[in-house]
Amino acid sequence: MAGTGIFSEILDGDVYKYYADGEWKKSSSSKTVAIINPTTRKTQYKVQACTQEEVNKTMETAKTAQKSWAKTPLWKRAELLHKAAAILKEHKASIAECLVKEIAKPAKDAVTEVVRSGDLVSYCAEEGVRILGEGKFLVSDSFPGNERTKYCLTSKIPLGVILAIPPFNYPVNLAVSKIAPALIAGNSLVLKPPTQGAVAALHMVHCFHLAGFPKGLISCVTGKGSEIGDFLTMHPAINCISFTGGDTGISISKKAGMIPLQMELGGKDACIVLEDADLDLVAANIIKGGFSYSGQRCTAVKVVLVMESVADALVEKVKAKVAKLTVGPPENNCDITPVVSESSANFIEGLVMDAKQKGATFCQEYRREGNLIWPLLLDNVRPDMRIAWEEPFGPVLPVIRIGSVEEGIHHCNASNFGLQGCVFTKDINKAVLISDAMETGTVQINSAPARGPDHFPFQGFKDSGIGSQGVTNSINMMTKVKTTVINLPTPSYTMG
Repeated sequence: MAGTGIFSEILDGDVYKYYADGEWKKSSSSKTVAIINPTTRKTQYKVQACTQEEVNKTMETAKTAQKSWAKTPLWKRAELLHKAAAILKEHKASIAECLVKEIAKPAKDAVTEVVRSGDLVSYCAEEGVRILGEGKFLVSDSFPGNERTKYCLTSKIPLGVILAIPPFNYPVNLAVSKIAPALIAGNSLVLKPPTQGAVAALHMVHCFHLAGFPKGLISCVTGKGSEIGDFLTMHPAINCISFTGGDTGISISKKAGMIPLQMELGGKDACIVLEDADLDLVAANIIKGGFSYSGQRCTAVKVVLVMESVADALVEKVKAKVAKLTVGPPENNCDITPVVSESSANFIEGLVMDAKQKGATFCQEYRREGNLIWPLLLDNVRPDMRIAWEEPFGPVLPVIRIGSVEEGIHHCNASNFGLQGCVFTKDINKAVLISDAMETGTVQINSAPARGPDHFPFQGFKDSGIGSQGVTNSINMMTKVKTTVINLPTPSYTMG
């Protein structure tokens, strides 16, 4: 159970502690932040509301710990990461329980997230040993006008202190996707978990604590964004920010200064369906892509752009599958569970009502109880409707009928988002041409958008982000190149 057994030391009464300098602590503020269960809409957990002074102390210990950690052999860093991964997977049930209660993630998906996170940490340890164990050796006479009088040695060194801010929908997996690359590269890390998902993240951090990482190397501060959000992101001790979320990322990027940024800020992932597409395959992927975890995924299918000639047939197939989706509490492993908050549900409802007012065809009756919204397919959506452009982050999917492929590409590219997209066709040549024309970080051919596998590059264009994720890309982003040049008194040629 959450907060019991090996996790009992992270709980004080009914309030979860924060983690700094290798210890679980209570905030001097004596204030807490409530975490609301999306299903019951009642307070499920409470976490500490850390102060700015506590953030300052955390940053100082992180800076100190990083200096020692950078001298730790690479194999030893990897060994500790493997140990943390094993502990994480061993205690998947307790962490998954938090995900069910904090973010209404279906029980089986919650367990999958924790196991996937352990696998990511282990993979990152292995990949880090390979990437960071190699450097480059350059010689000067490869550039015109130079003799071989200089030997250049390059290696990757850590940036320093990494600030990691994951989102509510994957508070464990998207946290470790930042933590593991940072640590294997020799950095220290300060984690600011989302409010919804904070307790799952605290349990995950305790697994790293149990693995025996040095004090101060990993910290986890909880609290209100209004009090410590800007203070964290603008803190002079931070050398890199890795953020996954929404519009807040744009604000962070404008304030952060001259440090590396890795950001993924959402999407309006378009699904373009051509006349020759396998409509059964398309329908199955629309259901998986548009409605899994109630559509609360950055890579969810957010708009279907289907050729008019096959639109009726596709809509009927999708409607039949929507009718089979189960709706209810996450404990019952329902397909559609409550969205994360009442404000999210209200926003989604606003998009639905706008579409209704402007004449969209409702393929199902709109139904909502509290935070639970039944799956809804909207046909005959037009570009003047908000749902055509805005990201609902819920189980509502618009269908726009198009007269040409060019029309579909134009709609996709007119969006201010550019995370992922997908194309369904049996003609691989058309698929590649359309993929090249779509202004998105990734295009899936004959499959729904997806972030994984976790070692694949993952990036967004335009307002969807900065930089690229994926294990290798994250390790490279959280390091900088250090060069040492040996100057020889005379030209040297091997065996010359």
